[in-house]
Amino acid sequence: MVAGAQIRAVLQLAFDRDDERLRIVGRFRLGSEYQGGAGFIHGGIIATVLDEAMGKVCRFSDVRAVTAELSIEYLRPIRVDEEIVVEAFQSQRDGRQLFHQGEIRNSEGQLLARGKGRFVVVDPARFKV
Repeated sequence: MVAGAQIRAVLQLAFDRDDERLRIVGRFRLGSEYQGGAGFIHGGIIATVLDEAMGKVCRFSDVRAVTAELSIEYLRPIRVDEEIVVEAFQSQRDGRQLFHQGEIRNSEGQLLARGKGRFVVVDPARFKV
């Protein structure tokens, strides 16, 4: 079972900016604490990693946005402790609507999961915490 503290740890994953290709990139190995069953990473963790990567694409536009829609395709199981490469990029913008895509591949480049997200730009001054 995945606990809240473990999810927060996932959200602390470090991503890099690839300014040349306008992509967010991260390389990770997710341990057994993120296992869903049978030695594979839980689907909710995979969705969280893709959402986090796609959300960071907003850095290229210098805006703050929130996830409005998220869809994930699980193409192949991701094994515990398998090295994965996560990449995310913007595919379209329509006013305040940002459309991002993300992919998770193994070290051989095989596509394991992909996601699409719609993000809505928000005014940080209106959402003070």
